[in-house]
Amino acid sequence: MSQALLNIENVDKIYGTAASGIYAVKGLSMAVQRGEIVSLLGSSGCGKTSTLRMIAGFEDITNGQISIAGKAINNLAPVKRNVAMAFEGYSLYPPLTIGDNIAFALKATKLSAADVKTKVAEIAEMLEISDILDSYPSSVSGGQQQRASLGRALIRDADLHLLDEPMGQLEPQLRALLRGRIKHYIREKGLTAILVTHDQAEANALSDRIAVMEDGYLQQFESPLVLKNQPANLFTGTFIGEPPMNVFNASVTQDSDQVRFQLDENVSLNYNISEFTESVIQAAIKHESIVIGVRPYAVKRSNNGVNVTVLVNQWLGDQTHIAAELAGQSIVLVEHDRAFDKTGETISVQLTPDSLHLFDRHSGAAISHGTVMA
Repeated sequence: MSQALLNIENVDKIYGTAASGIYAVKGLSMAVQRGEIVSLLGSSGCGKTSTLRMIAGFEDITNGQISIAGKAINNLAPVKRNVAMAFEGYSLYPPLTIGDNIAFALKATKLSAADVKTKVAEIAEMLEISDILDSYPSSVSGGQQQRASLGRALIRDADLHLLDEPMGQLEPQLRALLRGRIKHYIREKGLTAILVTHDQAEANALSDRIAVMEDGYLQQFESPLVLKNQPANLFTGTFIGEPPMNVFNASVTQDSDQVRFQLDENVSLNYNISEFTESVIQAAIKHESIVIGVRPYAVKRSNNGVNVTVLVNQWLGDQTHIAAELAGQSIVLVEHDRAFDKTGETISVQLTPDSLHLFDRHSGAAISHGTVMA
């Protein structure tokens, strides 16, 4: 990758006093490369919007440092940071038309009126708002205002483009269409973008890397594929993925030729010792009390598997989601064909060694993924 454009180093954000205030962000460190698209992903209140606003300069940093292109920006006013931001609340200028709102930041440049008009038309066409350029914000829908706010940010020649829930008000079909267009636009223009979202599909579709946040802490900062296949901890493992990862508490024992994961007094998952590497076996036994995770797509039917009782069978149009009972808990499996299993029926499923994610039950830290140590 090219040299990092944005560096965030040990940043805290406290609302209130250090002694009694509320931590919104705690010890955040991350670097964003030039040309990257990065998502800050997490549940409401996890610190992602506070992070974005600190980068933009709309929130003060309590501790730490943020640098853009090697220059510390902690004490710079927002207007001096060369950062473009699309606000979740739109923040359009009511007296200006949609077209003039989008073009606002270009008025101070040396572009001719004709060039400005061309750029506005280009981005309006991409965002499907060409027909409202002469309208005023108060006369268009929230979704149209949001796209205008997004266009106003993307049209700027800035070091960073910060997008706060950029498509949260749009209907699913339009969101799916615009994701591809926006990603292509960002790539074509060589922009560096950071977006805040709680939508995993949006983060996966747009991002080179995703920063998963919870309770103010950065849980993991990796590509979508790594987050899914090699989650750093139990939170990331269960947060990433739809349907969520199945998890079961277990104890681990080993005899001469088997490894046994005991889920409860009646149910265990038994494997030939040769199916695991020695390091994974020893690490699991050392931790004693672990959590086993397996993705719903990795749960397969098998005549040699463990019996489960069907609780719910849902056909979603292109795949079947079956929730079943295993060891007093729910396990979900996903199949691409239509399944006709009824509630109360028994089916047999298999959890193969290469599909298992092992976590320490107390710390949540990953132990292994399949047969590879974390």
